[in-house]
Amino acid sequence: MSAPAQRYDGRPRLLSNQARSITEHAKAVGALPTSVVPQLIDMITASGLRGRGGGWFPSGRKIASVAGRANPYVVVNGMESEPAAGKDKLLLRLAPHLVLDGAELAALALDADRVTVAVHRDTGLARHMMNAIADRVAAGWGKVEIDVSEPPNWYVSSESTAVASFVGGGEAKPKADSARVSGVNGRPTLVSNVETFAHIALIGRYGPNWFRQAGTGDSPGTALFTVSGAVRSPGVYELPVGITGETILRVANGVREPISALLVGGYGGAWIPPTQLHRPFSPEGLEPLGASLGAGIVVALPARTCGLFETVRVATWMAEQSAKQCGPCFRGLPAIAEDFALIAREGSRKAYERLRFRLGVINGRGACAHPDGVVKFVDSALKTFALDIRRHLSGQLCPGGPRVLPIPELPNESEGWQ
Repeated sequence: MSAPAQRYDGRPRLLSNQARSITEHAKAVGALPTSVVPQLIDMITASGLRGRGGGWFPSGRKIASVAGRANPYVVVNGMESEPAAGKDKLLLRLAPHLVLDGAELAALALDADRVTVAVHRDTGLARHMMNAIADRVAAGWGKVEIDVSEPPNWYVSSESTAVASFVGGGEAKPKADSARVSGVNGRPTLVSNVETFAHIALIGRYGPNWFRQAGTGDSPGTALFTVSGAVRSPGVYELPVGITGETILRVANGVREPISALLVGGYGGAWIPPTQLHRPFSPEGLEPLGASLGAGIVVALPARTCGLFETVRVATWMAEQSAKQCGPCFRGLPAIAEDFALIAREGSRKAYERLRFRLGVINGRGACAHPDGVVKFVDSALKTFALDIRRHLSGQLCPGGPRVLPIPELPNESEGWQ
């Protein structure tokens, strides 16, 4: 496990730039540093930045895989489909120009002539970003054309190939040949998360060594954590990568009641027990638990809420959110959710045995990573709530307790995927 890098003064880096107008933004961080464009990819690589959209893939390798290819395209993924997340929406509202700076610098480094910002429709973010873009044009900022796209509100529509497909005029569904470089109309395309581009904007200004002052050797920098559940002060916090779970809860003013688990990473993430709060919350720190930081979601589950029923609610919603392109999603995910529901509500041993079998055969066989995320989430529930499972299987059923995890309404089927 990597030791922390250089000393970090603890001040926010992304959220401190609450400059909604281009004039305020210029006063806060200065002009767009176009002089660094020839070195930008090397700077990103040296910084050790890893994508903050969920996968935590090295950003330098990702952008380098597009560099030098003809007719490139840049997409800012601001979809944020995870219901318990709020970091990207907040960042776009508080610091839109920081995000757009990073996207424009990346586009200039790749020699791309266009950037598209993708946000879910009906959130108000599209108009907000179009106003920010118009503000930049009026102020004479920018050499790259930037527009906004509004894919539908399906969970899987935020996957990189789904976003690229929609931007190119297709359906917002993941493609079976999912790759880190996802093409818009066959063009080599860089698709990265909102927070990732904001970090690129600061790396371009202050350099890779400055970025490495926070975080760990393997995962440098700060990250935005959306903390909710049984904490006294839910919200989005910018903290160094590698901070412990205990410290994250303490920053949110502690828990207001006993907790039985933490959901880490989101609905494609994992439950972990409170006994693991001492661990560094970094990709390498959480890996031994089968967990990951994902989209920076941390939900403290109250002990009076049954984790089995919360898992059923999420698994059912995730099954309904699939693109229904393959058997593991179309048939497997509803079956997993139904089996888990029978365990929680009836204590069915047959459902428990079926579930364990299905988790093994579904994992890794989907057309995209959506079924893998559900399998990971449900499997973590079997481990973290093992005592509750035994109680339910022995006939000691519970009423479930108060609901904690947000479950949005499903998009209208008439909305389709375009």
